[in-house]
Amino acid sequence: MNSSLRIHTLRLRPGEDVMTELKKFIKDNQIEAGFILSAVGSLTQYTIRFANQENGSQATGHFEVVSLTGLLSTNGNHAHLSVSDSTGRTIGGHLLEGNLVYTTLEVVIGEELDHSYHRETDPTFGYKELVVKKKNK
Repeated sequence: MNSSLRIHTLRLRPGEDVMTELKKFIKDNQIEAGFILSAVGSLTQYTIRFANQENGSQATGHFEVVSLTGLLSTNGNHAHLSVSDSTGRTIGGHLLEGNLVYTTLEVVIGEELDHSYHRETDPTFGYKELVVKKKNK
């Protein structure tokens, strides 16, 4: 099965919140099936949620973004972030709001044009999970 693809590149600037800006970009560009292809940059604050935890964890300092991955849609998002500190210690988890850009964050987003991503409650655990729907053309 072939699929149509569009690529978007954006730069987040110092002080901007990563999740807030990603949501804004997705909404402004009406992206229904997006995914993060690449991301490099730095943060002065990270806010992530670890597996099976209700609340997020936060730290301030200078951190390199070593990984940012996820699915993005006007219908819901799911992304994970890993950062390293000045000693190389790396930590990662579910991306929340409260991740502030230090010098830059350069993000490449792929957009799959033939489908849309939705989040619907899965009865197994009660979380909203991915449902992929084919667009009618």
